[in-house]
Amino acid sequence: MNYYSLNKKTPNTTFKNAVVKGLAPDKGLYFPESITPLPTDFFKNIDNLSYTEIAFTAIKQFVSPEIPEDILKTIVEETLSFDFPVVQLDKNISTLELFHGPTMAFKDVGARFMARCLGYFNKDNTNEVTVLVATSGDTGGAVANGFLSVKGVNVVILYPSGKVSDIQEKQLTTLGENISALEIDGVFDDCQDMVKRAFLDEELTSKMQLTSANSINVARWLPQLFYFMFAYKQLHKTHKKIVFSVPSGNFGNICAGMVAQKLGLPIYHFIASNNQNNVVTNYLKTEDYNPKPSVQTISNAMDVGNPSNFIRIQELHKNDFSALKENLSSFSFTDEETKNALASIYKEHNYVADPHGAVGYLGCKAYLNNNDDTHCVFLETAHPTKFLDVVEEVIKEKQPLPPQIQSVMHKTKVATKIGSYNELKSYLLKNN
Repeated sequence: MNYYSLNKKTPNTTFKNAVVKGLAPDKGLYFPESITPLPTDFFKNIDNLSYTEIAFTAIKQFVSPEIPEDILKTIVEETLSFDFPVVQLDKNISTLELFHGPTMAFKDVGARFMARCLGYFNKDNTNEVTVLVATSGDTGGAVANGFLSVKGVNVVILYPSGKVSDIQEKQLTTLGENISALEIDGVFDDCQDMVKRAFLDEELTSKMQLTSANSINVARWLPQLFYFMFAYKQLHKTHKKIVFSVPSGNFGNICAGMVAQKLGLPIYHFIASNNQNNVVTNYLKTEDYNPKPSVQTISNAMDVGNPSNFIRIQELHKNDFSALKENLSSFSFTDEETKNALASIYKEHNYVADPHGAVGYLGCKAYLNNNDDTHCVFLETAHPTKFLDVVEEVIKEKQPLPPQIQSVMHKTKVATKIGSYNELKSYLLKNN
């Protein structure tokens, strides 16, 4: 499989090169040259397949022939070493729990898959690769854990000071070894802008190999399509019109779901559930795409004012607004509405959601108002204890900390504070 830049001003390249480079030389995101639908028998017989078999079959075309099938099978097995249960709340709403991995966030899958791909590509390479990543919350911890101790790979994580939860900060600042954290005086968009600027800085890239582990990287983005197939396997016998409500920030997760749909997965519709960072919600109403500075909310991983992956979503729909609107709805909710949703999910279903899942739940409720013949699955993208202050305040119940969280709470934060791109550049050159 080859990949092209969505800016279309640079030659097509291999999966390996797209992973190692992260961003194309013309600043564009990489996109697969083709998406070949899987045989209909694959979906008919999905009940007879393990998660590993489903994921291997789904991802194979995107990485072949550069990763041999036996190696790819091992990568997939190691990536999917935990469960992805669907919990039904009522006849119209279920949740897909994506927080059973080592850092209790949905990004564990993409981070683990990418780390293993990069480790394979780098196995005979004497040069080190620096993974430069911006996080609005969970990406940092997932990438830190996924890449910990990977040979020949150093990880530098940029996160906005005071705008991630205490547990999220612990997960990305306490591992040491080949993982470094930079605490940025700004918001997530500032972190993301610094990362993008570094990739285009020839003085930097001539001295070191940089790549990204944000969802701009194809190896981080594409494995997220597995989730939608795993949910379909659990629900297709009892529900025909399956709709996914995805809490959306940088739009990588929902975009991967649309790739699963292109592979032939019978997804009826998608909902992009936004907090007050509602660029896409407004776009679908007005056809005017107007990125703006991000707003801080209690669902912080979605605090993105200029979602990188939306251009991939447009490409999947051939830049046809009508086709996109047919496949995608979007709703935006305030913090107050999110807290009310957390409370009602707990009261009515005895289920503890996190703020991002609560936004996804609200998206289901809004869509079902006019589509009550569908079954809506909201993605529960992080364990609620990662947002203890919000969750416990709303549901008035103390929450026990899972082992994955307990293991980092006593560790000491180590982070370097910086406020400008020049400081980032100096840091990278000094530590290269």
